[in-house]
Amino acid sequence: MKRNQSGFTLIEIAIVLVIIGLLLGGVLKGQELINSAKVKNLATDFKNIPVYIYGYQDKFRALPGDDGSAASHVEGATVASTNGTINNGVIEGAWDTLTFTDETQKFWQDVRLAGLATGPTADGADLLPTNSVNGIIGITNSGTNNPTLAGNLLRGSYIICSAAILGKYAKQLDIQMDDGAPTTGSMRAYNTNNARPSTLAAPTLNAGGALEDANSYTVCMGV
Repeated sequence: MKRNQSGFTLIEIAIVLVIIGLLLGGVLKGQELINSAKVKNLATDFKNIPVYIYGYQDKFRALPGDDGSAASHVEGATVASTNGTINNGVIEGAWDTLTFTDETQKFWQDVRLAGLATGPTADGADLLPTNSVNGIIGITNSGTNNPTLAGNLLRGSYIICSAAILGKYAKQLDIQMDDGAPTTGSMRAYNTNNARPSTLAAPTLNAGGALEDANSYTVCMGV
């Protein structure tokens, strides 16, 4: 007696393989779009902060955080009282400070109360914002509070730092905004130990001299 054998034809197998290929391509493309969106958001943070500074200066002829007349310029603001000299034209204090009375914390209160940025403004709160990967964002000056890399200070009137950025994102950021090298130019990467770093050190690089994709870094830029 003859038995009927069932199975897939070559055409059916080819169709299945094509569908699998399309699905894989869609997943990879989707991941690429997600990564690009994260890098775009991280880049926007670096671009927006100078806008806040210049917007505040245009309104009040003073530097946010360093403004000794902040209380009269914007309702609810209080003047910084630690780690700096008011009205000296420098945003003083560590970029990642937890001290609310530092100029580098007051910077965020001033720009938010002035309507230039959104976020908390209450006295005593930690005002430093977070980026799209949950690391903190901060600003400092190009002097003694400037994060160093092998003794080489970043140049610029202001230093903006953003923490907990994976190497694969940090590389794209540097290519997009600077010279593509993590230890030179106006944007540099530093090893970081968490989303709010306590120390910054020279970045861990691979054999090709690039950042490790899966490692976390703090990226700082001088503007």
